[in-house]
Amino acid sequence: MKKLLICLAVLFVTYSGFAQSNALQQAVAKLDQAQTVKDYETLEKTFLGITEQPAWLAPYYAAFCNAKIGFLLQDDGEKIEPYSVRGEEQAKKALALLDAAKQPKEAAEVYTVLSMVYRTKVFINPMSYGRKYGTLSEQALKQAKTLDAQNPRAMFVTAWVKYYTPRMWGGDKDLAKQLATQSLQQLATPATGTDPHWGKAEDEALLSKFK
Repeated sequence: MKKLLICLAVLFVTYSGFAQSNALQQAVAKLDQAQTVKDYETLEKTFLGITEQPAWLAPYYAAFCNAKIGFLLQDDGEKIEPYSVRGEEQAKKALALLDAAKQPKEAAEVYTVLSMVYRTKVFINPMSYGRKYGTLSEQALKQAKTLDAQNPRAMFVTAWVKYYTPRMWGGDKDLAKQLATQSLQQLATPATGTDPHWGKAEDEALLSKFK
């Protein structure tokens, strides 16, 4: 009887681990197809309910969902704040679960999303928040590139900033095109799995503006 209970316990733990792994895989697959605010709201809640290892991925993806919502709502700044607040908290939680010295590529992914979250705070009120959160966004992006200079998602965010920043303040559309193209080339091979692999659609959308 005791051996049976032990076997059942092992099976339960194994099944639970598989279910969590499958849940994360399914959530990331849905994230690859997400387009609307509602899509990202639903996925944020899904990611927050996942406890699979590595532990940083769930809050990372939740923060990414909130960053994407902020970008979708950038012309309606009054709605952004709750998403940006949660996104910042989630990104910082993901960072706390990493050792940047030993996991620089993973930390670079989180800093990239944190940079996006800070950028959404600028959308809330550019006049009031632009200086503070624009600077924080740049600092986070710089940290991401320091940790992983070839990260294609950090390249995309840099390209986005260069495209939308006026030339007098450091904007450079030619550089934006170059960086987005380079990022897209790195993302040319379709990727799956639970590791961060977003960016292709974002690069294509930015590059379409040059046509």
